[in-house]
Amino acid sequence: MTDDLLTRAHDWLSQDPDPATRAELQDLLDAGDTAGLEDRFFERLQFGTAGLRGALGAGPNRMNRVIVAQAAAGLAAYLLEHAADGRAPSVVVGYDARHNSDVFARDTAEIMEGAGVHAFLLPTHLPTPVLAFAIRHLGCSAGVMVTASHNPPQDNGYKVYLEDSSQIVPPADAEISDAIDAVGRVDEMPRSEAYETLGPEVAEAYVEAVVALPGDGPRDVVAVYTPMHGVGRDTLVEAVARAGFPALHVVPAQGDPDPNFPTVVFPNPEEPGAMDLALKLASEVGADIIVANDPDADRCAVGVRDGESYRMLSGDQVGALLADFLLARGVTGTYAASIVSSDLLGRQAAAHDQPWEQTLTGFKWIGKIPTLAFGYEEALGYSVAPDIARDKDGVSAIITVLELAAQLKAEGRSLIDRLDDIYRQHGLHATAQLSVRVEDLSIISRAMDVLRTSPPAVLGGLAVTSVDDLAEGYHGLPPTDGIRLGLDGGARIICRPSGTEPKLKCYIEVVIGVDDSIEAARSMADGQIAGIKTDLAEALGI
Repeated sequence: MTDDLLTRAHDWLSQDPDPATRAELQDLLDAGDTAGLEDRFFERLQFGTAGLRGALGAGPNRMNRVIVAQAAAGLAAYLLEHAADGRAPSVVVGYDARHNSDVFARDTAEIMEGAGVHAFLLPTHLPTPVLAFAIRHLGCSAGVMVTASHNPPQDNGYKVYLEDSSQIVPPADAEISDAIDAVGRVDEMPRSEAYETLGPEVAEAYVEAVVALPGDGPRDVVAVYTPMHGVGRDTLVEAVARAGFPALHVVPAQGDPDPNFPTVVFPNPEEPGAMDLALKLASEVGADIIVANDPDADRCAVGVRDGESYRMLSGDQVGALLADFLLARGVTGTYAASIVSSDLLGRQAAAHDQPWEQTLTGFKWIGKIPTLAFGYEEALGYSVAPDIARDKDGVSAIITVLELAAQLKAEGRSLIDRLDDIYRQHGLHATAQLSVRVEDLSIISRAMDVLRTSPPAVLGGLAVTSVDDLAEGYHGLPPTDGIRLGLDGGARIICRPSGTEPKLKCYIEVVIGVDDSIEAARSMADGQIAGIKTDLAEALGI
């Protein structure tokens, strides 16, 4: 164990205000656990466009009260430096129900107030979209949400928004990161308990805004709902009741907030098995649809009756349904999706003479579009009402899905029927992922090199017609690490390293014209996707 490592560990220990992480670090020192110390100190969690996210624990490579205090102080310095016209900056802080979220939120409020940035603290754990809404509702300079979204139970995170209620993007992220790096000892920071703890009025105003979205159409729809042990239930149940829909059938075992997420391996509606309890309850109550939030309720998943059983729709399918509903209602403005989402949205928008825009992955980019009318990303994120918040919002998305499902039910139809109509008009757009988790990151680098230097000529029987390196920019987008392969028939593949996990992600889309049979088109699409996956995996050596 080096002297430098010991010095850094003891310095951290001397300023850590948390007894639990002090004890963790002291145990490692007493045991002479070099590997454990190096794992916590060899690097620090990097503040970027997603803020901070990582496992709870001691040291700079974990989420803890020291890291959070440094982040709060750095953000405060940034806000003070960028205060407009001498106006004192302010921040609103929210939190979910994960381990230590409330502690991190109070620390943030105290440090902000001590630094001269007036802080508002939401009164209890609430959905992330409530925090995003609160920024503009209160006229704040920024917002902080303590959440790790749908990460495993041992994680927590720190998400930062600026005054437009969208997440930070460059160059703000780098400037805040530099300010964090300049922060001194956290035990010497001024703190103040003069921050303002809000009452229920902000969450009430958010619910009122969501309830104002539906029209005066039918309300009869039987829906099963799971908040996935998160914080969405109370807010959504209240909004559903006020909007006049029947009470949701909430999955009992997943209804209460629980930071341990005991019924799921990963608290993400997209993960295998996560929706099993909701699917079971839907069969028991004869539900028309299933709706779900992730633990901080910024994402929305939808399941549908399919014959005698139920199945979950993909994020792209829900995006197409919501866009179709809003376009039919006459909602004008830019319809936007991340570049890895389906190109179907562009065809839908064009059919209604509305602009379509693609962005880099991450809702932060979608939220920056000034004329945004609707935005989505295939990972279950939707903004159906940018005036409420310029971020994905799983609560307002579910309210809109309920309205659509009730309208279709009154017509004797279902979400699947409407989706098939969309496919008949624009072609069946089938999407899938080839996703590979690795321990050796060089595998990802080699795969990306193959795509850049010697891309395959044919995949799944379809000729590769174009190769675009996203690192050089694509259609005016900022450079990012990724490759786009265009294939015959409107198919395409986008491969990129994950920004949050050791994964290579390949997003596949094929387009099949629908003449007579939707089932025949679906079968053809399934075959093409299977072939593409096999050939792509072989070409990339994964």
